[in-house]
Amino acid sequence: MEPIQKTTALIFVVTIALIITRKINTVGFSLLGVVAMVVAGSMTEVEAFGFVDWNVLIILVSVWFLAGYFGKTGIPEYLGDLSLRLSGGNIPLFVTLAGLLAGFVSMFIDNVVVVLMLAPVIVSIRKIYGFKATGPILFLGLCANFMGTALLLGDLPPQMLHSVTGIEFLGFIWHSGRPSSFPILTATYLIVCFLFYLGFRRSELSRCVPAGGAAQEDVGPKESRIKDKRYAFLVCAVFALTVLGMAFRQYLGVKLGFIAFVGSLLLVFVIEILRGPLRMDAPDVEFILSEIEWNAITFYAALFALVGGLEHTGVLTLVGNWFIPFLQKGLLVGTSVIYWATAPIVGFVEHDAYILTLLYVVRDLGQTQGIQVWPYYWAIVWAGTLGSNLTIAGAPALYVALTIGEKEDGEKFSLRRFFSYTVPFVLASLGFCYLFMVLVWVLPFMR
Repeated sequence: MEPIQKTTALIFVVTIALIITRKINTVGFSLLGVVAMVVAGSMTEVEAFGFVDWNVLIILVSVWFLAGYFGKTGIPEYLGDLSLRLSGGNIPLFVTLAGLLAGFVSMFIDNVVVVLMLAPVIVSIRKIYGFKATGPILFLGLCANFMGTALLLGDLPPQMLHSVTGIEFLGFIWHSGRPSSFPILTATYLIVCFLFYLGFRRSELSRCVPAGGAAQEDVGPKESRIKDKRYAFLVCAVFALTVLGMAFRQYLGVKLGFIAFVGSLLLVFVIEILRGPLRMDAPDVEFILSEIEWNAITFYAALFALVGGLEHTGVLTLVGNWFIPFLQKGLLVGTSVIYWATAPIVGFVEHDAYILTLLYVVRDLGQTQGIQVWPYYWAIVWAGTLGSNLTIAGAPALYVALTIGEKEDGEKFSLRRFFSYTVPFVLASLGFCYLFMVLVWVLPFMR
């Protein structure tokens, strides 16, 4: 390891440790880590700026903007009431169903966007029942970060797998004559959500009752929640049109960030033009801008730059090359090592660059040594997605969930309570997915 690589790795480890503990300002230390890498020579300030995926940040800001308008329509409250009625007033079941929905929606929409869309539903019910919102919203974030690799659209890792291997949409459902990403992750996901439902039944959520002694019949779905139906229809139409445009981005030939930005801009113009003639009860643009958590945006940008420094100095390449001897020892050993070593790494390293590095390592080995590559590919993308749920450094969607929940509760969520959600979730999801992977993708190729 070269001196600059050691220095870069040390700066990264210290920065991530400070970020995870959240004892001091998270955003401040993430930016300080970027500055330290620039000063140490890991990258220039121009390179640090270039490592930030501005397309992703524009998506985040634009959809947060759309979600701000959506949150004022009354629809989240209506959906919350409806979900509560469907769950029979069972808050543990309500939270679990919200998480289930988040996971399946994230197969088509970015996980941070899913959190922004569905968190208001939990907040609306929290205001009736008085439970703390951060834990349920954090569970929502964990679920939203789970299923992004199930299909080609949801997250960046499946799109990188497509770029490296050429796999198409249907290949994520059935590949090489066997079930692939969607069925295996779905089976794992349902098991994990059921286990958390059992845990929620033993928590304080099971003891929640409507505030003020309201009867369950009084908190069912009410159309009066939606005070201005014209405004609500307009917001939903533009939101749906934006999501639809993002889903079919490859046919439009433009960046996702451009589609999201155009959608948010369109909504602003239409609302401002029609506000007077239609007497719409719509919030001001300034208020919506003030609702955006700019700290989360800055934190996301700093993470991109930090991981870019690791990649630029070759630290990630060294990590990828470390796996090669294990991959040459056989399919079971190779997939097990790459799976269980990847999971903790991506808990602290934003996983996109790391996953892409390993995909290239496996591809090159397949071309030079003729190894069976697909079990390794799946091991990388599954462990790389599921393991990232360990910390806010691995899954920025969790930071967004924490930010929303803590703002609603008015108090900080301790690190111990945070890990009481993430550690069981990660261990259960990794364990069951590994079992399915070995049964479906490893043992059959060893015969």
